[in-house]
Amino acid sequence: MEPRPEYPRPRLTRPNWINLNGEWEFGAGERPVFDRRIVVPFCPQSELSGIGEAPGDTVWYRRRFDAPPGERLILHCGAVDYRATVWLNDVEVARHEGGHTPFSADVTASLRGRDNVLVVRAEDPLTDKTIPRGKQFWGEQPEGIFYTPTTGIWQTVWLEPLPARHIRGLRLIPNLEAGTVDFELHGEGEADVVIRLDGDDVGRAAAVAGRGRIELDTVAPWHPDSPTLYEVEATLLDGNGSGRVLDRVLTYFGLRSVGTHNGRVWLNGEPFVERLVLDQGYFPGGLLTAPSDQALRVDIEAAKGLGFNGARKHQKVEDPRWLYWADRLGFLVWDEMPSFQERTAEAERRLAAEWADVVRRDRDHPSVVAWVPANESFGLEHVEASVRSSFLVRLYNLTHELDPTRPVVSNDGWEHAITDLCDLHDYSGPADFASRYRSLDGALGDSSNGHAPYDPGYAYRGEPLLITEFGGLKLSGSDGWGYAQVGGGAEFLDVYRGLVEGLMQPGPVVGFCYTQLTDVEQEQNGLLTFAREPKIDPALVKPITQTAKRG
Repeated sequence: MEPRPEYPRPRLTRPNWINLNGEWEFGAGERPVFDRRIVVPFCPQSELSGIGEAPGDTVWYRRRFDAPPGERLILHCGAVDYRATVWLNDVEVARHEGGHTPFSADVTASLRGRDNVLVVRAEDPLTDKTIPRGKQFWGEQPEGIFYTPTTGIWQTVWLEPLPARHIRGLRLIPNLEAGTVDFELHGEGEADVVIRLDGDDVGRAAAVAGRGRIELDTVAPWHPDSPTLYEVEATLLDGNGSGRVLDRVLTYFGLRSVGTHNGRVWLNGEPFVERLVLDQGYFPGGLLTAPSDQALRVDIEAAKGLGFNGARKHQKVEDPRWLYWADRLGFLVWDEMPSFQERTAEAERRLAAEWADVVRRDRDHPSVVAWVPANESFGLEHVEASVRSSFLVRLYNLTHELDPTRPVVSNDGWEHAITDLCDLHDYSGPADFASRYRSLDGALGDSSNGHAPYDPGYAYRGEPLLITEFGGLKLSGSDGWGYAQVGGGAEFLDVYRGLVEGLMQPGPVVGFCYTQLTDVEQEQNGLLTFAREPKIDPALVKPITQTAKRG
């Protein structure tokens, strides 16, 4: 069986597709010499790729396939880091910039019946700190908070045969308060959209493909405690009265609302405490690529077993299958853009363009409840504050233009500009938490991390206050490092309890994100090992994580 055999695009599925994962010819260098073999979709730096080393800044992939039946053939690449050029039968069919977002190409014009030759070139200048890299280190060996980099293909490559007239896209915009769903169906012909809940039809629309609204017979909110999902079937008809089906897709949505008011986060119209865990999304063997779909699900189930109701996916745009499991299992997601490490005007342009693609890709997932386009002024530390805040405001406004329904964090950790959430990072101990987070002045006046909560010209406006990095506790006796060390399980529980109780005492803090879910390479401060083994009994951690907010 080929690796990662599951359908890679859970928000718009069809039964007929061809998975191109598996063994490809591989080479490195400016000229395509295919002298090795690699297992796609794992990057060459990973063990599961069959190579296990950094091959250089430019890599090449090649494989052959026979054309499936169909009037059109679309090639999809889930993610290729960083710049990709694609040829089919020596004809260039696609170019893409951005290491974390998908791209597609209609390759029909270059197709032949048998023995089609597909070539992918990926360029990833590993020392270029102006590229959005996230936690991928730019030096020779990973160190500190940065890990092994990823070059080339790292998500599924697949083919989709389609009729000449087909559904090109389907957006669903649910409205919990109104009990309606607006849709945008792109195609040529008549559209029939059916919404089902537990197998029963609860809404339908039939119209010319375009925009429409469906009123739901049954309104069932999506919530972490009850992640109800509506199933959707959209059919495109030929439009000449024959009723002939041209194309059919399946998708889903959840009815939920999220917002901020009176210094609180509100979910489905009620105040809600977000108890998140920082999740780097690295895996043994596969690095940025999970070894299996089940591994993505297991991480979410492990986090829920520790008492968390969501995750801040840190400096990574995660595989859409992880978001699918978050939707299915009831797990809140903060969607975060990987940062560059050195600011230039071109770096700003690239990051903003890729971030827009991230928001478009993920905005229909009900589990996503916040957008985080920047973190800790990464790449913006050494520029003038006015330059930094100008870029942050631009990202904030861009995000709200693409999705006005969710809060946007301007700069998670400190030095906020305009923001919907005030998120601070604090790796001090329980005694500091007990005193500092009794009052808003104490929280905003702390300068122990050397950074102000807001950039000059910006100030707190009553937004919810969350501590979105803290803890980072490492058990003594293990290799690597953590933000603080504890002697063993009993001491860990005491310190963790003190930290959470300090945040949940009467005071301004209304949510948190603990660092972190798993160890990653040299960073050994996870609640789980890199191999996903619990360090502390989850049954003892869970009640502490779920400590009730007082006051």
